[in-house]
Amino acid sequence: MLAGAGTVLAAPALAQAPAGAIRIGEINSYTAQPAFLLPYRNGWTLALEQVNAAGGINGRRLETLHRDDGGKPEDAVRLAGELANAEKVALLAGGFLSNIGLAISDYANQNRMLYVASEPLTDALVWSRGNRYTFRLRASTYMQSAMLVEQAAKLPAKRWACVAPNYEYGQSAVRWFKELLTRHRPDVSFVAEQFPALGRIDAGATVQALAAANPEAIFNVTFGADLTNFVRQGLTRGLFEQRRVVSLLTGEPEYLDPLQDEAPENWIVTGYPWEQVNTPEHAAFRDAYRKRWNDHPRLGSVVGHDTVMAIAAMLRKATAVESEAMVDAMAGLRFGSVFGPVEFRAIDHQSTMGAFVGRTVLKNGRGTMADWHYADGKDYLPPDETVRQLRPQS
Repeated sequence: MLAGAGTVLAAPALAQAPAGAIRIGEINSYTAQPAFLLPYRNGWTLALEQVNAAGGINGRRLETLHRDDGGKPEDAVRLAGELANAEKVALLAGGFLSNIGLAISDYANQNRMLYVASEPLTDALVWSRGNRYTFRLRASTYMQSAMLVEQAAKLPAKRWACVAPNYEYGQSAVRWFKELLTRHRPDVSFVAEQFPALGRIDAGATVQALAAANPEAIFNVTFGADLTNFVRQGLTRGLFEQRRVVSLLTGEPEYLDPLQDEAPENWIVTGYPWEQVNTPEHAAFRDAYRKRWNDHPRLGSVVGHDTVMAIAAMLRKATAVESEAMVDAMAGLRFGSVFGPVEFRAIDHQSTMGAFVGRTVLKNGRGTMADWHYADGKDYLPPDETVRQLRPQS
């Protein structure tokens, strides 16, 4: 069981780090977002064990001090200070919610400390509020919206509605989807928007408001328990009948599995068809994960694993375990991820990790993805001249 905010989540042996160990301070919303972050933690642990079994970094072990921010940006910043000053970690990592990722990023910039952001999807993290010390692994809201727009633009629908959680991630995703779809299809219009509070959606009222606008298609950005409630109320009230839904993250098993046979069908989604991806890199990861945890991986498992692997690759490249040297090593870093080669772009510190795009189907009483393809992140990022406008400090 995970402890409360501020509690060390690492194994007891890590509290007494042997001389020479390289410590990573990892902060995440474990108790607030367990569906994604418990698999993430398992993937992180697997990668840490793999790196150390292979000799660590030039003979030095990697160790992690985990902290739970409880979903609160102010706690994340306080914990970052404790990890940096009391625990003397070499760098910070983690983050799930976009507002928390931005808070840790601001701390890292003010204190000149490397922050490898695992999951926060807001584009502000690498563009409008990007800084020298922050790098992000996961494909951003812009990237995943662009992947979905590529499919949405092919639909005959002209009248669209949007529903998203009312914080940075949801607002960013809706903003980019609207802008990019309108660019591809000037004939579309957006007739309704609903922004329920994260974790507190009134699904019945939200569904009713969307239906009243009579859209031909819906862009959904809800996830977790909000998504479950939205889907159930939407099915009950007929919202999805004769309407196409394009949905960010919904194809991830973290969010499909809880719905079981209620999982929506024929939604266009980004996600992770873990059982169907048979590249050598992914098959090796999937086998190792199942052997270690007696469970199948989720998308969080991949993100946790590859965050560690990116940090390990950076440390092998860096001239010293010191902030400026590590930041220099992160810029342009290439490493082999579970999904294939990934690069952290020097211009904006965004990685080129992609996402799987397909449609949802029911199979054996649970939701999964069909007709999917892997969208390489490098193909869904704006050109350098646009990035320079979005990220003035670049």
